[in-house]
Amino acid sequence: MQITTQAVRARWSLAVLFLVMGISSMAWVPRIPEIKSDLGLNDAQFGLMLAASSVGAVLGAQYSGRLVHLLGSKNTLRISQFVMPAGVITMGLTMTVPGIMTGLFILGLGYSAMDIAANSQAVIVEKITKRRFLASLHGAWSIGTFLTAVFGGAVVSLLTPGENLLILGVTAIFIFIPLTEQMLASGQDEHKGAEGSSSKMPWFGGKYILLWAFAIGSLGSFVAEGAAMDWGGILLAEHMGVAPGFTASVFATFSLAMIISRFTSDRIMEKHGSYKTVLFAGIFGGGFWAISILTAVPLSASNPIAAMILINAGFFAAGLGIGPIFPAYILASAEIPGVPPSLGIARIGVISIAGYFIGPTITGFISELTTLPIALMYPAGALLLSGYLAKYLKQVKN
Repeated sequence: MQITTQAVRARWSLAVLFLVMGISSMAWVPRIPEIKSDLGLNDAQFGLMLAASSVGAVLGAQYSGRLVHLLGSKNTLRISQFVMPAGVITMGLTMTVPGIMTGLFILGLGYSAMDIAANSQAVIVEKITKRRFLASLHGAWSIGTFLTAVFGGAVVSLLTPGENLLILGVTAIFIFIPLTEQMLASGQDEHKGAEGSSSKMPWFGGKYILLWAFAIGSLGSFVAEGAAMDWGGILLAEHMGVAPGFTASVFATFSLAMIISRFTSDRIMEKHGSYKTVLFAGIFGGGFWAISILTAVPLSASNPIAAMILINAGFFAAGLGIGPIFPAYILASAEIPGVPPSLGIARIGVISIAGYFIGPTITGFISELTTLPIALMYPAGALLLSGYLAKYLKQVKN
């Protein structure tokens, strides 16, 4: 009875934790068009700057699974709760290319570690409470990204991008600390030393091949999500002539769609199963998003209002599609027999979370060679791939 009560408390703390993670990890996104313009960067240079977070994310994901396995998810959160906001604060203090790249590296490192630890905690809390809610937790994250978009757009004339980031970074630390202390202790979360003492796991062979399918499926959704977050505002500002402040509209629309999708995905997957849900989500989200971009950009020259409605509808569809994909693949990775949940989730993280940061970088290079609207067909295609790989979800109890 006591462990169930603690799990319920951890569940609600996780919801707030994910919300604040969304706010702090996306703090700079609404101000990206200003930052890119102030620094005088072209698309390729901006994409290369984003690569700093990719390196941090890969390192964080690679080692956080081992930390969870050795120390438990709560202790890993105690470390990462300071690292991720430190990246946001670093960017806010510098506002130079080297400073922002340093901040992005720290942000990527802390975010992936915090995300894997929080998801590892959530999988066990689901098991104890016998209630499916992981997608809803990611819905709380999307609420955080939506609030960030609203806040960033509202204060564009009141705060500089640096001041914006400092406020959100410092606030996040003070909120994370009490939330982390409500999590299940290392001896209760079933991760510390699970399945033997080894914290290493092979990359290939047998059951681990299934992890690759889940990871690449997650990767596709993260590529799409990262591109929508980082390039949406630039698309509106530089290719559709939208004024500052309003460029955050697609970010807000996209985040709102993810909120709706993730808070309904648990029920939808319980009714229709993960396979059908992810298959439809990937095809609908990726397909409609691509069509909207290819149509709205040329339309903006003659009918800007209709173009704004169409482009926002496309980003809304992408958000609806992305919503259930990562939670479905995360839960599936924790159900593979013989694979410790924390290490399975971490393996998904190493591959897919890196895509969240690498995706926008690749988009930038493609954009420099072609155009941004054409480059965004890459993340739209990645989302379609996520839907296709849903067929592998039928091989586990999910």
